[in-house]
Amino acid sequence: MPIERVFIVSDFAELNGGQAKVAIDSARLLADAGIAVTFFAVSGPPDEALEHPKIDVTCLNQPDILSDTNRLRAMGRGIWNREAAHRLRQEIGGFDPKTTVLHAHGYAKALSPSVGPILTDGPLPSIYTMHEYFLACPNGGFYDYQKNEICTRKALGIDCLTTNCDVRKPAHKAWRVARQVATWGPGRIPRGLKDVIYISETQRRAMTPYMSPNTRMHYLPNPIEQTDAPKVDFKNNNVFLFIGRLNPEKGGLMFAKAAKKAGVKAVFVGDGAEADQIRAANPDAILTGWQTPAQVQEWIGKSKALVFPSLWYETFGLVAFEALARGVPVICGEWNAASEGVEHGVNGLLYKEPTIEALALSLSKADELKELESQPLLETMTPRVHLEKLLRIYHEISQP
Repeated sequence: MPIERVFIVSDFAELNGGQAKVAIDSARLLADAGIAVTFFAVSGPPDEALEHPKIDVTCLNQPDILSDTNRLRAMGRGIWNREAAHRLRQEIGGFDPKTTVLHAHGYAKALSPSVGPILTDGPLPSIYTMHEYFLACPNGGFYDYQKNEICTRKALGIDCLTTNCDVRKPAHKAWRVARQVATWGPGRIPRGLKDVIYISETQRRAMTPYMSPNTRMHYLPNPIEQTDAPKVDFKNNNVFLFIGRLNPEKGGLMFAKAAKKAGVKAVFVGDGAEADQIRAANPDAILTGWQTPAQVQEWIGKSKALVFPSLWYETFGLVAFEALARGVPVICGEWNAASEGVEHGVNGLLYKEPTIEALALSLSKADELKELESQPLLETMTPRVHLEKLLRIYHEISQP
């Protein structure tokens, strides 16, 4: 039987990051295809993109963990949000499992592991999209924020439990561990999940040791927005562009220092904790703060290359693929997921080590890149193809 309704479950109904964007974009794609969607989220307000005759929105209007001023309440809800689980069970009750599916996009910032049993043992066929690594890693990134390096410790192993890898302080790591215990224990995830979507091979490799051999894994990269903006004549540009949060794991500070060393023009579109350090390290760099989508496209149009210096694995690297779609080369490290879209010396440059020197050398070689040819990988990431693959996955998981 065809799928008639999809419950999309998300921490956020507002557009505040890549995870929410994919959830909201999926809702729109499904609704435009004539499929009824119920968008269930904890934190709002709902984005205007969810205003559609085929989309119903249920938003609990609770603050997410970080923005809740009542810290004790935030800690409790972060480990087990009883109201979110109760309301979700009410929402999905009575719908036909032959024509309805439940699709979750994360839980760690507001929903909590309490929704896990609904995914693993609820009345509807369900699937979970991994946008990060919270199903395994307490801090969600397989990244040691104290040492600024990828973490290869076994999640919740002795080394993990005795190491403060948190971006904040040891007490916060302890809380994250408690949440992870709840995730693996009463939350029943990831081991109890029947179907999981992964968005890159990098992510799949990192997560495989923590998944049940009985879980069906489905590859579905994020959709890349199609823009009417023209292809970029990057060879006549001089801007090396960074787009994203200016946080330590994103590598912005390393890029600032490498750009200064290489003598190239660095532009940072975004904001975050390292903004002042970036200004100090490279006074000639331009920091624009957060920009509208149209303004971001303008900066891409002025770029010689999109620099994606992220120091952790990442899970996809959406901005890198968006730049490639405009004909702008990408410079990134071999270890992060964005590298999967880069053919060294063809549509970008890859460097092997997360060092200022290695990145600076790549920046200095950007003039050697030639005009980008057609890129078959991007053709598999269009919204149309994404929807087709998503519907096939829904059909597969709804079969008895």
